[in-house]
Amino acid sequence: MAAETLNCALVQMRSGTRPAQNIKDASALIREAAAQGAQLVCTPENTPLMQKDRSAWLAALHAEADEPAVAAFSALAKELGITLLIGSMAIKIAPDKAANRCFVFGPDGAIIARYDKIHLFDVAINARETWRESDFIRPGNKAVIAAAGAAKLGLSICYDLRFAALYRALARAGANVLTVPSAFTRVTGKAHWAVLLRARAIECGAYVLAPAQGGVHEDGRRTWGHSMIVGPWGEVVAARDDDTPGLLLAELDMRKCTSARRRIPALCHDREFTGP
Repeated sequence: MAAETLNCALVQMRSGTRPAQNIKDASALIREAAAQGAQLVCTPENTPLMQKDRSAWLAALHAEADEPAVAAFSALAKELGITLLIGSMAIKIAPDKAANRCFVFGPDGAIIARYDKIHLFDVAINARETWRESDFIRPGNKAVIAAAGAAKLGLSICYDLRFAALYRALARAGANVLTVPSAFTRVTGKAHWAVLLRARAIECGAYVLAPAQGGVHEDGRRTWGHSMIVGPWGEVVAARDDDTPGLLLAELDMRKCTSARRRIPALCHDREFTGP
């Protein structure tokens, strides 16, 4: 395989309220992806746990050193010899607060990058659906890039997708693959998911990998699914047209990022301007 290419797989999940079962379900799909030749496998936001009840959610959390999912996915990455991006886990950092943290494990099982979600989902979608992540999540404040073979991964999580400046900063720092593990709501997913993913790819001349949660979860939450891989010219390389658990695979060619950025060198054309 050429040094400029990378085989990747996205894991679409429907995580529930039982972490051990979620780890088992994710691991089975990760193994299947590796068996099909994936060198980079990415899972969605909240891979080990989806739980709306805040007291039950807090009771299930652990500090990073004690989190079973960290140990399990580290061992799995090493066993399979892959780079494994776990879209996010809730990591306890205070009695009533967690970090929504993405982990990247290298082929030797070591953690090569951590990213804490910067933009928190504090929204009132409609009269029935309101979210205030800032009540229980502490935001991160640092953009992160991780190497994965031919790719330089720019890390993000879900609601970050709406903040273009983060992705522009990642691309200008060298990221050619932007990862957006998510648990989009059905309402916002149907309206905005695909167009936002394609916009970020076009703006940055980068691949976008978006593994998603999908379906009706044990806690009653409904997520959009429709995991997607977008190319650096904005083309949809691969997409799932459903919200069911499964895989999405594609080969990424980093030369296409170089070509897109040469054709439209927008990353080099920033100008200072005054406010309105």
